[in-house]
Amino acid sequence: MAESQNSPILDDAKARQIMLSTEEHYTLNLGPTHPATHGVFQNVLKMDGERILDAEPTIGYIHRAFEKLAEHRPFYQITPITDRLNYCSSPINNMGWHMTVEKLLGVKTPKRVDYMRIIIMELSRIADHLVCNSVVGVDTGAFSGFLYVFQEREKIYDIFEQVCGARLTTNIGRIGGFERDFTPETFKLLREFLVSFPKVWAEFENLFVRNRIFMDRTIGAGPITGELALEYGFTGPNLRAAGVDYDVRVMKPYSSYEDFDFQIPVGDKGDTYDRFLVRNGEIWESLKLINNALENLPEGSYHADVPDFYLPPKEDVYHNMEALIYHFKIVMGEIETPKGEVYHAVEGGNGELGFYLVSDGGRTPYRLHFRRPCFIYYQAYPEMIRGGLLSDAILTMSSMNVIAGELDA
Repeated sequence: MAESQNSPILDDAKARQIMLSTEEHYTLNLGPTHPATHGVFQNVLKMDGERILDAEPTIGYIHRAFEKLAEHRPFYQITPITDRLNYCSSPINNMGWHMTVEKLLGVKTPKRVDYMRIIIMELSRIADHLVCNSVVGVDTGAFSGFLYVFQEREKIYDIFEQVCGARLTTNIGRIGGFERDFTPETFKLLREFLVSFPKVWAEFENLFVRNRIFMDRTIGAGPITGELALEYGFTGPNLRAAGVDYDVRVMKPYSSYEDFDFQIPVGDKGDTYDRFLVRNGEIWESLKLINNALENLPEGSYHADVPDFYLPPKEDVYHNMEALIYHFKIVMGEIETPKGEVYHAVEGGNGELGFYLVSDGGRTPYRLHFRRPCFIYYQAYPEMIRGGLLSDAILTMSSMNVIAGELDA
């Protein structure tokens, strides 16, 4: 039957709205235990076929009450807690905490300590971004690149092991500096890594950056504008991928970052492809920073002169009563701290990792708040995937580098 000429003609948006109101939708649980989430958190998705109509994130599955724990631990015993935030780059968390305590105490670290910290923190950033970008490759169907670059992450962990004896949860460094100087073996492993890694990473980039299949899967997936990213409180690579040039190392330099010349990669569209490219670019800049810090490593002490908070040498503890007493007092928090409140932030693997510390002069913090970048930017995830396909949601989550340990602290 012919349609009357007086019948209203529906536009596409109106027709879509009517269709959604009449057809049956279904709920899909993405997580909390799903290999594609790469962590323990849940997304309750309202689906129309393969398209996501709405999403509701659920977090807290591995909440460990870190902030409350910190209120009952001496300052030194908080360092292992920070390991368990973003465990892909533990040393950055450790050193961010140590710098916060140093800020409260008014401690100025020697240049050698600053440069050593930069070397370790930038190695951690490489390890962090390496995991993120290789997992994005896995989620687009390319598994071999992930296996190939993980050999390089093991080399970074070999360096960490030389410095502190641990690999993943490092507990590296001390308030005031390091527990020991870099050994000749550490320098050897560092120089070998600086020779081998650039070749491997260049091959990884060649595999993905101009790969048509990879580009088709990632360009336009999970975009966010710079304005919206700022409204949500984004920092780090996810913010820079959206076109906002903000990096804590440049805006509020710490650990002598102002001594170095390095570029901040910035994206445009804020999509999965841009986040991938920004992290790739940051890896090259981290290599440049490590090279410069290693070649210009100052002479001097590997720790500041803070006997009330720096653990005495182990050989002295074993043979000297006074050293044993001091070791006990420091570890058990028997030395009072200044009263006050400080905030210190470092550029973590995922953005601005901040520590808000309130001290009432006692043996433990009165209050310690961790500003976890994952917890902040993950709130935008439903908005970024709404209207997209399920496969794009997986890629978006991987490219944001959501670390459950940091999200659920």
